Amino acid sequence: MFKNLFKKSYTSINTNDHGSAGVSRAESAKADKRAAEAAQEKPEKIPSRPTAMTPESLRSLWRKCNKCEKPILVQDVKDNLYVCPRCGGYFRMHAYRRIEMLLDEGSFEEWNREMAFSNPLDFPGYEKKVQAAQEKTGLQEAIVTGKGTIKGFETAIGICDARFIMSSMGHVVGEKITRMVERATEEKLPVIIFACSGGARMQEGIVSLMQMEKTAAALKKFDAAGGLYITVLTNPTTGGVTASFAMLGDIILAEPQALVGFAGPRVIEQTIGQKLPDGFQRSEFQMAHGFVDQIVPRDKMREVISHILRLHAKKGR
Repeated sequence: MFKNLFKKSYTSINTNDHGSAGVSRAESAKADKRAAEAAQEKPEKIPSRPTAMTPESLRSLWRKCNKCEKPILVQDVKDNLYVCPRCGGYFRMHAYRRIEMLLDEGSFEEWNREMAFSNPLDFPGYEKKVQAAQEKTGLQEAIVTGKGTIKGFETAIGICDARFIMSSMGHVVGEKITRMVERATEEKLPVIIFACSGGARMQEGIVSLMQMEKTAAALKKFDAAGGLYITVLTNPTTGGVTASFAMLGDIILAEPQALVGFAGPRVIEQTIGQKLPDGFQRSEFQMAHGFVDQIVPRDKMREVISHILRLHAKKGR
């Protein structure tokens, strides 16, 4: 009897507990399921700390002005036509950037971009040096030649790029200039050359020096045909380039503070044993002594050259 009573009571209690405890188990099961799902989810990714700036990344953002020695944002330099916004010092310009600055948009037609290169004296390592310059600059040689328009006036144009072995003149540079001048003679176009060079290319020896005579001869024929030749001297214009095509212009312009000469100031001082005057061989000094016709700021260059071309067109030369 007691056994049956206990059994009934146990059963009754168990039944009652099951009714109330069943809800708790369901809720618990749901909670466990949510916990399991949360455990399977990937933890939120914590943002990593920014990596330290490398010298290469800093150089891509900043430039140091050689005149005031202050750091300047690269974009500020580009926006200011490669002129230091702090002190007005001039940075060297890439050839194609100068074309964008000077010529009417979309008017440039490049001439003789691909020309065969050779090592005329079998100078050791010369081929590798040229190849490295080509890879670094994207240029084939130290000058870009072609034709375009400046405010509608068509002209042949050559622009030296100092990034390519300091725009030294080898046989390819001399040949490109000569071909440009000869074609301009045939098409009756003016010629403009932006000179920038360390001079003759030493790896080519006498072959390089021969380019001085070759370019000068082509310009002589161009002049005899009545062509207008404008040279613009930029920093630096020295050596065999100064002694040939750079100083043969009908009109010789120069950028401010450009170094213009044959031998550099230090070489001259060491040779004569005397201290040179301040500003010696700079474009302002050269204009004061009659070697330069006008110094033109970079932001005025397009206007001044277009004005000269306009006057030339009116004369019908």
